[in-house]
Amino acid sequence: MILISDIIDTLESKIPPVWQESYDNTGVQILDRDKECTGTLICVDLTREILDEAIEKNCNLIITHHPLLFRPRKSFQGRDRVELLTVEAIRHGISIYSCHTSADNAPIIGVSWVMARRLGLTDIHCLTTGDDTTPGSGAIGELEREMTLGEFVKRVKHTFGSPVVRSSTDKLDTPVKRIALCGGAGSEFITDAIAQHADVYINSDTKLNYFLDYTDRIILLDIGHYEAEECTKEIFYDIITEKFPNFALYKSQSESNPVHYL
Repeated sequence: MILISDIIDTLESKIPPVWQESYDNTGVQILDRDKECTGTLICVDLTREILDEAIEKNCNLIITHHPLLFRPRKSFQGRDRVELLTVEAIRHGISIYSCHTSADNAPIIGVSWVMARRLGLTDIHCLTTGDDTTPGSGAIGELEREMTLGEFVKRVKHTFGSPVVRSSTDKLDTPVKRIALCGGAGSEFITDAIAQHADVYINSDTKLNYFLDYTDRIILLDIGHYEAEECTKEIFYDIITEKFPNFALYKSQSESNPVHYL
């Protein structure tokens, strides 16, 4: 019998919660540790459709990337998505666990490293230096050959399914080779990318002033937040199936990008 705690312990053995950022709420959201796990559903963000999918698939554990409970709550009255889903999950006996910035910061198997490998980068290492609790953030590596920014943007869009890439330059003939990136947001690491002589820094949710402030020092590419972190489903799936290959584990089929490009 596989317990809910067995699934969570397996995930935490590879991505310890201590790797999360101080502002985060990685870890248990709703939990019945000692209950048999009838199935696990993996997603980036929990929605009503995904909760219904878990119920339909008889999954009593949902693993998300972004925490359902991120900011403190004083009551649960069904006033918004978070409160409604929390109440409904408890009502249906579904535990929820979130693996957020700990997965972003994880070396080798984490979000930024997976993104770097998908882009074909080599000589990959952490963009920032870690401390006693975290291994560092982001990733940086080299393309197999120098290419123009135009060529690279096409690769980025194809790799991450980004219909639009926001760029700090329209000079598509600019040569690029050294690439830094961070899954999800991560504008705070732009100066680290510059210090490590990156030609390009990829992230999301980049504010207008950053495009203005750094335009002469590095090329910024904003690929979209969901696009940068959709790979988390694959990361969690691989960790769990390595330990429990025959377990009822699913990547959500009902999840889609909440941002629509019109």
